[in-house]
Amino acid sequence: MSMLPNSQEARDVAYQLHPYTNARAHQQAGPLVIERGEGPYVFDASGKRYFEAMAGLWSVGLGFNEKRLVDAAHKQMLALPFYHTFSAKSHGPSIDLAEKLVALAPVTMSKVFFTNSGSEANDTVLKLIAYRSNALGQPQRKKVISRMRAYHGVTIASASLTGLPNNHRSFDLPLPNILHTGSPHFYKDGAPGESEEAFATRRAEELDALIQKEGPDTIAAFFGEPVMGAGGVIVPPATYWDKIQKVLNKYDILLVADEVICGFGRTGKMFGCETYGIKPDAIVVSKQITSSYFPLSAIMMNDRMFEPIADESNKIGVLGHGFTAGGHPVGSAIALENLKIIEERGLVAHAAELGGYMQGKLRELTSHPLVGEVRGVGMIAAIELVLDKARKTAAATPGAVGGMASRMLQERGVISRNMLDAIAICPPLIVTKTQIDELVAAISGVLDDMKPEVAKLTPA
Repeated sequence: MSMLPNSQEARDVAYQLHPYTNARAHQQAGPLVIERGEGPYVFDASGKRYFEAMAGLWSVGLGFNEKRLVDAAHKQMLALPFYHTFSAKSHGPSIDLAEKLVALAPVTMSKVFFTNSGSEANDTVLKLIAYRSNALGQPQRKKVISRMRAYHGVTIASASLTGLPNNHRSFDLPLPNILHTGSPHFYKDGAPGESEEAFATRRAEELDALIQKEGPDTIAAFFGEPVMGAGGVIVPPATYWDKIQKVLNKYDILLVADEVICGFGRTGKMFGCETYGIKPDAIVVSKQITSSYFPLSAIMMNDRMFEPIADESNKIGVLGHGFTAGGHPVGSAIALENLKIIEERGLVAHAAELGGYMQGKLRELTSHPLVGEVRGVGMIAAIELVLDKARKTAAATPGAVGGMASRMLQERGVISRNMLDAIAICPPLIVTKTQIDELVAAISGVLDDMKPEVAKLTPA
């Protein structure tokens, strides 16, 4: 990329370290600078329009210029631009939002604790789980189980929960007491001749065996996304969550549902827990709670989790945890307006209807020689790219095929994201049928354009 001296691109390279980016490659290529948004589209510094097929980072449900959210922020800024919730202080927006979340919860919840990101929220849950175990007189019960290919964040503790190798490599992670069991990805991990239900049974049995090996009285909780997001949009096979929950109930292990991506309509229900019949003790939400117009996240917890924590805070005299901006009045006001719009415009039902249409259109691509699997539910999907359909493998360099597809889509005006060799699709909830058709046509065109290029790659 040719960068003019003192341009935005050159100054970005000079001064900024980017997340999820190869820092050396970025010095050569430079950034794509986005300047404005309109509905499901964003525009770069040259005025080129892109369809945001990832809703930013799985998160901008209402699109990129919803005036009501801007007005809600402005109104709250004028009234109370900041206050905290430390030391028994509070304010109206956080009170109203906590009440709203408890009312919306798919299972009975008791309290809400506010944080600023999904990573912070999952980190907080880990701390609260340890706090609760000590309150119950079970100091040995500190181990937590997550899954391979899970994504629960990037703080030291939440990155340990994450089950992706590059989130651990060179960071000296995961931390002790964080365990990982198998991914629910039937396409990749199912045995030859194994049915989906048999695969789900095997995964539950593996979980049970892990608990037995570690000692049931040492396991405090299990973390799971209803649908795995950044790990590849992994949709659980039929009966999977039923079987997993039976194992957890057998050993009295807490279940934490990470709804950071799935929450507020993404799966065609308000929560992914409703889609899959999950009955968690705690639910973590973020991203789409404000359509990412403001950093905000929340933990909903039931009395089974809250009551021992309250008792321990009474014993010590304080719950020694919190964040300066947790429950921020501006973020809370935006979230309330965002949830109001989702309900008023019927966007959950819209996601179910248009999501079904999108899933059908994407599955038409499965006949393409580069497509191994199309998976998804509601308004979230992934296309697994392969060079060898029978072996379900891509290139010798993981991510080479997916990275190529992502770059070529961007050239065509579609921003997506490759998770190794899977292309993620997660458009804003406001997307139309026409826009879905245009998206699928762009993907189809890129798949055809890739044929001569992937022929140059070394197969796995």
